[in-house]
Amino acid sequence: MTLLNAVVQGLLLGGLYALFATGLSLMFGVMRLVNLAHGEVAVLGAFGSLVLGTALGVNPLLSLLVVVPASAALGYLTQRVVLDRTVGPSPLPSLLVTFGLSIVVQNLLLATFTADQRRLDVGALTTASFRAGDLSIGYLPLAVFTTAVALLAGLSLFLARTSLGRIIRATSDDPQAVRLMGVDAKHVYGIAAAIAFATVALAGVVNGIQTNFTPLSGPLLLIIAFEAVIIGGLGNVWGTLLGGVVLGVAQTVGAWIDPAQQILAGHLVFLLVLALRPQGLLPKMAAT
Repeated sequence: MTLLNAVVQGLLLGGLYALFATGLSLMFGVMRLVNLAHGEVAVLGAFGSLVLGTALGVNPLLSLLVVVPASAALGYLTQRVVLDRTVGPSPLPSLLVTFGLSIVVQNLLLATFTADQRRLDVGALTTASFRAGDLSIGYLPLAVFTTAVALLAGLSLFLARTSLGRIIRATSDDPQAVRLMGVDAKHVYGIAAAIAFATVALAGVVNGIQTNFTPLSGPLLLIIAFEAVIIGGLGNVWGTLLGGVVLGVAQTVGAWIDPAQQILAGHLVFLLVLALRPQGLLPKMAAT
């Protein structure tokens, strides 16, 4: 693999990382809530697709038509029933509750599916690619990157151009003020959680197609999402894409230099950005 090919593969991998990061950034931006069960939601999405494929023979890509809406509903209910009680000036209650949720989900998945590695099968599409000069570009990674860009563009337009989107942004900036305007902040929080759960479930299914997963895969996925969010900048929709791309390129270039250092290279870039620009590469979007 050439250096240019490594950079291109990292760019495409960044699309997947952006999908993981979007929901985490949105929940923190709106509610100041760090969801430590974020990775487990992705794993739940992957196992949901696996169950549909095993029981009904549904293709993993088609299973998204069920998994994504179901995850959105789960996110709304989780926020309204559990996480609403933890939203406040201190982040500690939400950290403790979501950490507990992650442990519960992990153990339920272990009890149900065991610790065996699984992978979602989409046939030849998994490895299908085309040549562009000296570059080899996979159809699936390219589709994932395109989906990430389209999703982030749609989310950006939703937040900027719709009344509900502007309410979400205003709630992020000043929840007390929007309550005085008659807005149900809890409902807004539920919508944000629904979007977050839906996007990370989508990422979980796609990740399950590209690599193996187990009930214990959640913490690593959470770290990837967290690093992409911090690199790009909290509360910036396009920052998640930039953060994901930077992290993905760092990992693939690190693997090009030494295959054993792929993950370490991403961590080092994260620490470098954290040290030099702790607010992230892009500023937080302001409410209008």
